Formats: sequence, structure tokens, C-alpha cells
Amino acid sequence: MDPMETRTRIVATADELYNARGIQAVGMDELRSAAGVSLKKLYQEFPSKSSIVMAVLERRHRSWAEGLEAAVRRVPGPRERLLAIFDYLAQWFCEDSFRGCGFINSFAEVGAVDPEVARYAREHKASFQEYVGALADEAGAPAFLAPQLSILAEGAQTTAAIAGTADAAQQARRAAEVLIDAALGARAGRAA
Repeated sequence: MDPMETRTRIVATADELYNARGIQAVGMDELRSAAGVSLKKLYQEFPSKSSIVMAVLERRHRSWAEGLEAAVRRVPGPRERLLAIFDYLAQWFCEDSFRGCGFINSFAEVGAVDPEVARYAREHKASFQEYVGALADEAGAPAFLAPQLSILAEGAQTTAAIAGTADAAQQARRAAEVLIDAALGARAGRAA
């Protein structure tokens, strides 16, 4: 088997297992068995469990960024692009595999003992806020809107995971509409 294919399979399997049961609940032997590789091969590809966790987080970051970008670019207009964030969340929350944000979950589970996981989770969240900031800027909104919308999105993720329902995305979208319209109205009022 191709080494890249093996590595990809290990990361995909780890992602699935960690998402379903948590990082600490999944041992290396279980991961090896589920991925269909020898323990030797697993450790050749990933010298530690932390290195697998980081590969999973990198995979999740790429998937999140690509999915969000695709959802946002499908809609016309800067206001609609901001709201598309919440439409993307609604779609994600309805997936059978949704267990909340993998970055929040990883940070909560191992962030205190794995500074690399904590750092990467913070970077992921900062990149999301920067992305929302760029969309808000395109809409002509004041800088304070991006952190507000980011907090709404983060809260919706946590609420949806705990409640086990996708309703949080729609509620957050409605709140986002109010914030966006108020921010754009405030900007227009100052310009007049």
C-alpha cells in the first residue's frame, strides 16, 4: 500500500474514532486495528498519539475552511455571504457524525496537557474570526461585527452539540441578521 494512502487512512480513521468517542478513549491498538495497519506501521507514520491528533486537527481545519468557503461563495452579495456562515452550520449540524466542534472538543479534552493542540485550536478559531472579518469588511460593516458573528457561530456549535439539535444554527442566523443590519445601518448613518 502507498505510504500516503496509509497515512490518509490512519488520519481518517482517527478522526472518525476521536469524533465519536473522544481522543483519550481511543488507544493506539484500537486505532491500528480499525485502520487495518500494523502497530509498527502506525508508529512509523506517527511517532506519538499527539502527532496523530495534530494530523486530525489539520484535516478538520482544511475540511472546515474549504466547506465554509464553498458555502459562502455560492451566494451573491456581501450580506448574504455573512449569513451563509450560519446556513453552513445548519447543514453541518444535521450530519449524523456531528458531535460539536472538533477544536473545542480537543481543546477541552487535551488542551491543558498538550500545548500544541491548544495552540492549534486557538489558531483555527483566530483564522475563522479573520475570515468573518474579511467578509464583514466586504460588506462595509464596522470591525466590531466580526467578533460578534464569530461568537454567535461558536455558541451555536456548542449549543447544537449539547442539545443534539440543529435549531441553534437558525436561531444564531436570526440574531446575525439583526447584528448585520444594525452594523450596516450604523455605518450608513455615520456616512450620511
